[in-house]
Amino acid sequence: MSATRYRRFLKLCEEWPRDEYKKGRDLGTFLRQRVASAFREGENTQISDPEKCDQMYESLARINGNIYRQRFPRVRDTSFTGVTVEECKVLLTGSLQQMDEEKKACGRR
Repeated sequence: MSATRYRRFLKLCEEWPRDEYKKGRDLGTFLRQRVASAFREGENTQISDPEKCDQMYESLARINGNIYRQRFPRVRDTSFTGVTVEECKVLLTGSLQQMDEEKKACGRR
């Protein structure tokens, strides 16, 4: 049964999108790392709590399948600040990290 769980998690990791703008902060990357550490022995890994493992898989699969986005559609694609999705993406990309690094570099001078 452990082999089936392992394969299901691998398939979920393959389907989970990667956000190239969030290097080191991407949920997909974090998920892949957690699966790798949880299933260190691959299909031969012994699961200590199979119910919890299945529940976690089902929760992640619902998120990946946009179940909640379909069930609870948004009226507008903005937040309380009025910032659009695209503007948020620009703010959260490496340009924000770059600005932080520039501030740190200026502080060292």
